[in-house]
Order: sequence, then structure tokens, then C-alpha cells
Amino acid sequence: MSFDKEFDVVIESLDHEGRGVARHEGKVVFVEGALPGETAAVRMIRSKPSYAVAVAEIIHRESSQRVVPRCPNFGTCGGCSMQHLAASAQVAAKQRVLEDCLERIGGVEPEQIYPAIHGPAWHYRHRARLSVRNVVKKGGVLVGFHERRSSYVADMTECSVLPARISDLLPDMRKLVDGLSVRDRLPQIEVAIGDSADVFVLRILEPLSRQDEARIRAFAERHRVAIALQPKGPASVVPFHPVPWPDLSYGLPDFGITYRFSPTEFTQVNAAMNRTLVSRAMALLQPRSGERIADFFCGLGNFSLPIAKLGAEVVGLEGSQELVSRARDNAAFNGLADRAHFAVADLFRATPDSVSALGRLDAALLDPPRDGAMELIKSFPDSPPGRLVYVSCSPSTLARDAAVLVNVHGYRMRGAGIANMFPHTAHVESIALFERG
Repeated sequence: MSFDKEFDVVIESLDHEGRGVARHEGKVVFVEGALPGETAAVRMIRSKPSYAVAVAEIIHRESSQRVVPRCPNFGTCGGCSMQHLAASAQVAAKQRVLEDCLERIGGVEPEQIYPAIHGPAWHYRHRARLSVRNVVKKGGVLVGFHERRSSYVADMTECSVLPARISDLLPDMRKLVDGLSVRDRLPQIEVAIGDSADVFVLRILEPLSRQDEARIRAFAERHRVAIALQPKGPASVVPFHPVPWPDLSYGLPDFGITYRFSPTEFTQVNAAMNRTLVSRAMALLQPRSGERIADFFCGLGNFSLPIAKLGAEVVGLEGSQELVSRARDNAAFNGLADRAHFAVADLFRATPDSVSALGRLDAALLDPPRDGAMELIKSFPDSPPGRLVYVSCSPSTLARDAAVLVNVHGYRMRGAGIANMFPHTAHVESIALFERG
């Protein structure tokens, strides 16, 4: 295959990154921008012994599921990879990815496929890390996501997955930074959106001048946002204007719970989907009064507090002291401190002794990061929790862990399904129920 020559392929399927999959001259070719059923002229951009990566230059025959991307940055910006595929087809593709991983990696099959959880396809993103670069050749400061396959910042003046009010601010954010003395020393703006407040965290590598401070205050007041500064790591974040910053919080109305959080603490990107996902998790877990339930990788208590609200005693475990402190504060704020208890634990170094020390567990919820929960699962006692709900952001590690739960610990995989937490991306969030007996 030549890098400078186009060749035609027929797209057979989508891979786990949302790329079309084809075959040419005995080699698998992953084609960016192509969909199943399409015939495309493609240009190779990378070649390995067993596969190649290409981009679609011309679509000779279009899929019926192809749509016009809404965002003018699509194809350049690396934030989205599937805007050219109809929203319903994106959900179906992600469900196939989950089922394929469970079968191919885990050798397990759920007894039931749950209906996919999905919500608004646009303006859903309530957290974002926007890169900032001063690029003289492009007219000044750029603020946005990285370009696809590049460390360059996309030249963005709008973003369809950010809330409209934040998207509308992108041009003014560029002007703000362009007018600062530290514009070459401000690499990132983190956006944190709560139910009633928006906070922008400016990562500054040099102190601001008085003129800089005046410009930033004026921007905050004009657009009714709060500004915080981060001179070093996340722990260095301090409010700048107003002081103190307004309370950041999000709610779970179905459970009457409100969570407070700081701008740099982990919360789910998609607030609407999080509400639905928590409700699905509680329906599967079925917490009851008198039960003792563990919430592994509990974060700030996103699942822990609904478990307590439904009457069970919950023990939340998390590796971050800051998040554990926040979870305790949220439990007290919601009047649940008597049933919700939290402790710091490195669950990636779990042992049979550390898990046994938790005492009786009737059920458990796991919400690990992409690496999964293998060490924790391998450390389960001979009589592990009877019910287990696993919330996953990686179908491959879910499948790997599911094999151990089923084949070693004797669970049955009652059901699994996807939650479309990140529309227009290839990211697959999922939820599964395991039961013993």
C-alpha cells in the first residue's frame, strides 16, 4: 500500500474507535470517516505489518445512516469521531461493541440485553479541559480541543457538545487570553458546570499583571461566570473572582440528593445521563433497609448516597483522600451520615485480607476507571456479595473482569447494556448486573 495513492475499499463494520473496517491486499484497514456498507476511496496514513490506518477521501456509495455533521469543526477537532453517523446508529454500534467484547474477551454472555440509556445528543458536556495556544500564524490565541491525531489546538469558535452559553463564549475567551501578558504561559482552561454556576479554571504558569486581573474580572462579570486560578497542580486552585466562588453542585431529583463539588474534582461529564444511569443502577442493585452494601471506587458518593437514601448502610471506598472528604461532606449535607460511611483505600492493591476486613457485604457496586477492578475482584472472599452492579467506562476491562466473576466466583451475568454518556464519540459506558445462586 502506498501513502500517496488512493485505493478503493468496502467498509464492513465499525471498530471500537468508530473507524470503518475494511480489507485490502490481505491487510485490515481502519478507515477514519467511513461507515459500514460504504464504498470509499481512501488514503493510507499509517501502515503496520498486520493493519493499516487510512482516511476516507471520497465516499462513492453512502450509508443510509450517514448524516451531515452538525459541528463545522468535525473532522479537524479530535473531540468527536462519530458526528457523521445518525444518533440512533451510534447507540446501536456501541451496544455491538459491548456484546463483542463480552463474547470475544470474556467468553461470557448476559442473560438479558438492557435497553440502551441515552439522552440529549448535543450541549451535554458539563466538564471540559480546553487547551490554549498562542499561534501567530493563525492570528493569535486558539482555545479548544486538540486536533485529531495532533497536539495542535483546533481553530474553534463554537462547539456543539458544550452547553450553548459556553460555546458562545469561545470567541470572547480567545480575545480575553490574547489580551493578557501571560497569553504564552496559559496552556489550559478547565470548565466546570454546576446546576446554577459555571466556573472557569485558568492554568497560569506566571503571575498575572494588574491589567490582566482587571481584564479577567471584567470578563467574569460580563458573562456571569466565576474564575479560578491554578498556578500549580489541582490542589493549588484558588478562587479569583468572585471570592469565594459560587457553590458548584448537581442534583439527583429522583432521590432528593444534592452534591457539592470543586471545579477540579471528578464528576460525570454528562449530567443528564448521570441521573438516568444512577436510577438504572439503583433499580438493578435494589438496596434495602438492613443491608450492608459496598460502593467501590465511590468518588464523591455519586452512587453511595442513593444507596443510603433507599435505606441500606453503604461503605464507600476511594483512593483519593480529597474525594473521600467530599463524599463525607455530601453525606452530612444530605442528612445521610448515619448510613453512609467512607474510607480511603487503594483498590488496585486490594488483598483478600483488606476485602474481608470490610465485614459482611450483601451487595456491591463497582465503578472503576478504565483499568477495571481485577485486583479487587480477585480478592473477593469465598462468599462474595450476592448482588453486584458493575458500571464500566471500558467494555474490554468489563469483559475481562466479568470472566473472573462468572468463572471463578460463580456469578451469573443477569444483564448488561450501554449508557451513551459521550454522544458522537466512540466511548462506551455500560452497566451490568451479576448475581450468585
